[in-house]
Amino acid sequence: MKFVIQRVKYANVKVDGEVIGAIDKGFMVLCGIAETDTEAIAAKMVKKLCSLRIFEDSEGKTNLSIDQVGGELLMISQFTLYADCHHGNRPSFIHAGKPDMASPMYDFIVEECKKYVPKVERGEFGADMKVELLNDGPFTIILDSEIDVK
Repeated sequence: MKFVIQRVKYANVKVDGEVIGAIDKGFMVLCGIAETDTEAIAAKMVKKLCSLRIFEDSEGKTNLSIDQVGGELLMISQFTLYADCHHGNRPSFIHAGKPDMASPMYDFIVEECKKYVPKVERGEFGADMKVELLNDGPFTIILDSEIDVK
């Protein structure tokens, strides 16, 4: 599982020109699910995500987590995070979770996030989405379950 986390001032996602999810200060997270991912991995990833201390305290140091600043989450499914570009110039996505597995896993991740953050918005799994955001910093972090959570 991979999360690309962007600390944002605001973010929204549109499908067919209509906003389906929007947040103010918080994280916009692109969420890639691999075929080998489990709910246990997802739970650990969400806990790590919501525990990251990357918001500034009163002294300007990144010491505060999303819940400590009243932040919000926008979770976007993004199978292209599992692009394999080793061979040729056309990416392969064979390591990305198949929709029948990845869609319920995405739902699980969103529900897990709600245990830590009161406002969790989401995109639409499998849809052609347009994401708009104002990156704060910019501050972008990548969490990979193979590296960051054991």
